[in-house]
Amino acid sequence: MALRISLHGGFGEKGRTSLAIHHAGYSVLFDCGINTSDRATWYPAISRAELARLDALVITHAHEDHAAALGWCLANGFAGRILMTPEARSDAEEVWAAYATPEEYRLASSAEFHSLPMQGRIALGPFSLTTGRSGHVVGGVWCHVAAGGTSLLYCGDLLPHSPLLPFDPMPPSRAIALDISYGADDVPLAERVGVIRAFVAAHPTCILPTPQVGRSLELFALLDQPMALAPGMRDALAAQIRQQKWLAARLAPHLAAKLDQAKDWQFGQPFPDACLLCQDGMGMAGPSREILAEAERIGHPVLLTGHLPAGSPGSRMLDAGRAQWARLPTHPTVSENRALLIASGAQIVLGHSCSNAVLEEIAPLLPGLRRELRSGQLIQL
Repeated sequence: MALRISLHGGFGEKGRTSLAIHHAGYSVLFDCGINTSDRATWYPAISRAELARLDALVITHAHEDHAAALGWCLANGFAGRILMTPEARSDAEEVWAAYATPEEYRLASSAEFHSLPMQGRIALGPFSLTTGRSGHVVGGVWCHVAAGGTSLLYCGDLLPHSPLLPFDPMPPSRAIALDISYGADDVPLAERVGVIRAFVAAHPTCILPTPQVGRSLELFALLDQPMALAPGMRDALAAQIRQQKWLAARLAPHLAAKLDQAKDWQFGQPFPDACLLCQDGMGMAGPSREILAEAERIGHPVLLTGHLPAGSPGSRMLDAGRAQWARLPTHPTVSENRALLIASGAQIVLGHSCSNAVLEEIAPLLPGLRRELRSGQLIQL
């Protein structure tokens, strides 16, 4: 019996990443994100009846576009097992607080969770589920799902060559769902980092909005300038640094010493004489919402380094020339995706976290890419 894959978000769009795999009467949903670019498609495209039929939900990591709709799923009929790594479960609390309704937050934070291994294999109904570190964020994993003589490699979000977060090699698979967040971008990590370092050297008191986990630690590690931390950021960095098994070897002591030297900044104080790390990366939630508003008011330098949903404060400031943007890679380039595809041996290729136009652009570079697939569709392996 073949695997059936239903696409519930993130296909032909950026955000609300979610797909389900069905086999032998058992169904698993992988990720349940929100779409911060569009209120009309905020939640995954999945019905109450479909949610009620699910046996399990696996969350690959604790970013809003992969995890923030958990409470909504619970409120709308999902009653199966929930699996996350313990580190992702801890970090998800802030995501639910920032993006979920009070009732969704209550349901998500009080739910029972089962531990997903950092590296390992578990049985989930008829499926054999193998996981490994994604290189994208502490607590983040890729998932290889096998049953019925076939398999799917769901990459979630990943970064194959992070200098900070290890990436575990992935097994071969008949099908692969690649993270195409960056489309055809092929600028090397070192070049991107050089641009960011140059900007901060020229603007040593700039504001650096960032997700609370993942990119926050990458930015903190790569900059040599004095650092200041908005409320909540010290605890978030410390929690990531403590997870040494998720970090490149021998980095934790250096990062811990650097954290000891960082200043704490509080609301009501003037902006610090140091670059200020604040959460989130878009100005939509957390301290950065108020910090970006004040930076815009007084003309203070701001460097944005990641995805900006249309209409977000960060996007609006960038369009108005009141902020600058330089990508800090936390997703694969097209060359890295091509290498992942070749290594997997996959014959069927899905691409998530990008628009229809990007799928069309990148299809010639990724043989086998199903450029026509969209959220709401069903395919069979």
